[in-house]
Amino acid sequence: MTFVWPWMLLPALAAAALLVLGFRRLSARQARRRAELAAVGLVALPTQHRHAWSRRLAPTLLLTALALLLFSLARPQATVAEPRREGTVILAFDVSSSMAATDLRPSRMDAAKAAARRFVENQPSEIRIGVVAFGDSGVVTQRPTTSRAEVVAAVNRLAPQGGTSVGRGILTSLSAIAGRPVLADDSPTQGQLDGADIGYYGAAAVVLLTDGEDTSGRDPLPLAELASLAGVRVHTVGIGSPRGTVLQVDGFQVATALDEGLLRAVADTTDGTYFPARDEQALREVYSSIHPGWTVQRAHVEVTAVFAAAAAVLLLVAALLSVARSGRVV
Repeated sequence: MTFVWPWMLLPALAAAALLVLGFRRLSARQARRRAELAAVGLVALPTQHRHAWSRRLAPTLLLTALALLLFSLARPQATVAEPRREGTVILAFDVSSSMAATDLRPSRMDAAKAAARRFVENQPSEIRIGVVAFGDSGVVTQRPTTSRAEVVAAVNRLAPQGGTSVGRGILTSLSAIAGRPVLADDSPTQGQLDGADIGYYGAAAVVLLTDGEDTSGRDPLPLAELASLAGVRVHTVGIGSPRGTVLQVDGFQVATALDEGLLRAVADTTDGTYFPARDEQALREVYSSIHPGWTVQRAHVEVTAVFAAAAAVLLLVAALLSVARSGRVV
């Protein structure tokens, strides 16, 4: 237990000691006076001591209540465990050209943006949110922040172009969480990944949203294992259908299909969840299902009111006992 005003403890203890001494002197004086009156036959001395404790109970409760009130002047604080949602969430958007497809209205990208904005608005203020855009490469477009306006602005700036590299999306998201490049080479070899130690970020998660196959030719699963070692859960969101679709890109017809097996494997490797989002309603439900984890923080909470309330209860009980025994409060 700590105190906001610890300097008040000494005068409070001194006052409590004076109260006890004063009560004992008053009790001794009353006993002497009763003996004097008994000597001349005006009162009878008590012959039974079985219930002596009942005579002392009300004064004892009164003194305890006053001591608690004096103790509360130091404004005591208790250390309590407070559960709260906190941590870092990275929204990793696939910005490949296929995100311009209109099977989700008005387009996959616009539908994803709208759902992401709702997700951002519904997060607790303690959650830091960052934005990563990945296509052929990965870019941190907004470092993790508690400013919802900055995050929404970064989401609104996203535009589709290029191919898809799921591994780059994971690696760039880890860099955003760590606040630095986690690997010197953005195309790491397996040997670099095996020896990598990027730290531990158990309160962080990545929401990786993509609509097509990985076109980079690199296996993203080793990078998912790196995320798992760092304690980062990767939730994957698949937009579209495994059957695929065809869209026009710069005058060419391009076929794109969702690789659900890969996205499930990435999520399973990091203890995350795979969410299929084949229409706008499903996409909204995806974001409403993703919640940062609960953490427990120890905080100092002032408990002056608790001591004051306990003192008030003791004062009331002491008064009731005194009235029941002698017909008066004091």
